Amino acid sequence: MLLVIDVSNTNMVLGVFHGENLVANWRLSTKSGRTADETGLLICSLFAYSDVSVGDIEAIIVSSVVPDVMYSTLNGIKKFLKKDPIVVRAGLKTGINLRMENPKEMGTDRIVNLVAAYELYGGPAIVVDYETATTFDVVSEKGEFLTGITAPGLQTCADALYQRAANLPKFEIVNPESVITKNTVESMQAGLVVGHIGEAKFIIQKIKEHFNCPNMKVIATGGLARVIDPKGEIFDVLDPVLTLKGLRILYEKNK
Repeated sequence: MLLVIDVSNTNMVLGVFHGENLVANWRLSTKSGRTADETGLLICSLFAYSDVSVGDIEAIIVSSVVPDVMYSTLNGIKKFLKKDPIVVRAGLKTGINLRMENPKEMGTDRIVNLVAAYELYGGPAIVVDYETATTFDVVSEKGEFLTGITAPGLQTCADALYQRAANLPKFEIVNPESVITKNTVESMQAGLVVGHIGEAKFIIQKIKEHFNCPNMKVIATGGLARVIDPKGEIFDVLDPVLTLKGLRILYEKNK
């Protein structure tokens, strides 16, 4: 079995694949203060609450956009899982041609998502990821990265409202029933979510117009993607574990 780990600024997401089947997955908060021992023990403890045993893990692949946690993550894995993981970095076979001025600037999470989207759903496609930042990345029919757009994520914007305005409370990010609101929390929910719905529709429209491809497939992932499009009216595909699938594909390409 294969253990895949995606470390983002907000969450560490882990999944176990048996062949092409995802048989277990977990989501942890990303914390730079954990030691290697704490990280290794925490990962191992997750298996106690699943049908998968740590001893079943034959290989591990890790993608991270948080350099501060890589030492503890990798050393915790080596010490407690007794495996030397593959790390997603420049030089791995991806099948994606990064047509940009400096390919090393591209976040590994975005590369992994492009790999998964292209291999599973084909191109041309727009990959939208709702995490700490909201990203819109475009891959061509030939597997070329054409452009990428980065915007503040929903939780990032929600935190900014709470932290920068003394009288505004914390609030849950949910899709409001209406933009006509009667209290502060509902008004914040409507402003945040409806604003991001408009952002998604407009950016997708402009990308399709620029590349003269009105039927370009739109694939969404990330923890809050469903909040933006609960009825499936904006995205063609909603795949919450796209990144985990991409890590499995990258392992197969590079094992």
